[in-house]
This record gives sequence, structure tokens and C-alpha cells, in this order.
Amino acid sequence: MTHPDQTPADLSAALPPTPDERPWALVTGATGGLGQAFAGYLARRDHNLVLVGRRTEVLDRLADRIRVDHGVQVITESVDLSDPARTTALTTDLADRGICVDTLVNNAGFGTLTTVAEADPARLAAEVAVDCQAVVQLSSTLLPAMIARGRGTIINVSSTAAFQPIPGFATYAAAKAFVLSFSRALWSETRGTGVRVTAICPGPTDTGFFDAAGDDGFPGRRRHPDQVVETAFRALSRREPAAVDGLANKVQTTAVGLVPARLATAAAGRLFD
Repeated sequence: MTHPDQTPADLSAALPPTPDERPWALVTGATGGLGQAFAGYLARRDHNLVLVGRRTEVLDRLADRIRVDHGVQVITESVDLSDPARTTALTTDLADRGICVDTLVNNAGFGTLTTVAEADPARLAAEVAVDCQAVVQLSSTLLPAMIARGRGTIINVSSTAAFQPIPGFATYAAAKAFVLSFSRALWSETRGTGVRVTAICPGPTDTGFFDAAGDDGFPGRRRHPDQVVETAFRALSRREPAAVDGLANKVQTTAVGLVPARLATAAAGRLFD
């Protein structure tokens, strides 16, 4: 009998899967470096994959490579998660195919590096929709079936930006604070159900994120996406509601909690001057 608190890696090790028995994992933002790292990690552990992103050609190339390298089933879904109707269509399509998602990785997200007054309002609205609304929508849609089966995993990608307001990056920092708070509450709500929840909080990571945000000159060393993924699954195995990736980032986020909020906000804003 499978213990309800086993992690996806434990399940893979305990039950050598056939193509029809492998658990399914859904990874959003799969065209980016961190999403691809999550997809590769799960494929190596015999998970079939639903890869979600907006760049169809990138998704298809990734899917082909994973099929060849790991022999798992891979479905690609080109979806703009800023549109709740498209997100609903995604989960409806999976249900129609008979796919029960065992692991949900809410990785999709983007930032806008500018002041609120100077930003495009439509872009900020889309940012909140992808970074926050889609996380809630996918989690709340897929969670009941996980609870009914007595197993499942939800990984929400937050950020070290969640630990303080950041002038010049205000919407992103606030969105990731939402994700962190939501994940911690969800972790508590699912205790004893067999479902695992954690929020992973990376610092600067080598993914092209800052280039998309409007500035690729962010100072300091960057972690590798594979390191972030390992930290996330280690947090799951330890039943942690959240984890900060990397020692330097842990020191930084701890220090933020020791100084007045006004000073932490001012210091964060100077990073983008």
C-alpha cells in the first residue's frame, strides 16, 4: 500500500511504472529555464508531462527531446495564462483526456522593471493574472481530485522578492508575496490529506528572467535552475511550506526580517537604480 505522505520521487521508486501507470505532472512556464528544469527533473523520475507555455515551437522541441531521452508521454498546451478562460479550457481539456494531474508546478510568471506610473497598465494586469490568478485557479481546480486520491504535490514558484516591497519592481514583488502567503496557507489546509505543498523562493537565477523584465544587468551571481528544483523537492521531502534557494539568498531574506520595513524597502529599491 502506498503511504499518503510519499513524495513523487518516492512513488516512482516504489512502483516501477508502465507508460499508462506513470503519474502526470503539469508544469506551467515550461518554455523558460526553470520550467524546463522542473520538466527534466520529473521526466527523469518517470512522470508523464503536460507542458504549458505560450511559445509553441519551444514547447514542441522540449517535448520531443524529453520523449526521446526519457520515454515518457508529453503533452504540450499553448496557453496564455493571463486569460482565465484559457486556463479553464486547459483543465477542461485534461479532464476530457482522462488525465489526472498528480504534480502541479505553478512556475509561469514574469516581472516588469519600471515604476507603476511609467508602466503599461495592461502589462501589469497581465502580470498579476499570470503570477497570482492562474496559481489560484489551477491549484483550486486540481486540488480536490488530489485530496480525493489521497496524494498529490503542488509547487508554487515564489521569489526572494516576496520578502520586501521593491520600488521599481512593485507589482512583481507584491505578486510573489501573494504566492508565498497563499502557499503557506494551502500547506496548512492540506495537512493530513496526503497532498504536499511548498513554495520555492529563488533569488537571481540563470533563466533569462531579467532580460524579459527589461534589464539583464542585475548584479551578483546567479543560481542554476537545477539547483532551484533540487531545493524545491528537498523542501517537499521535509514537509516544509516554503524554502529559499541558496545560502546567500537565505541570509538576505533573514536579514530583511531584522530591519524596519522602511529601510528594507529603500535598500531593495537601490538595486534597480
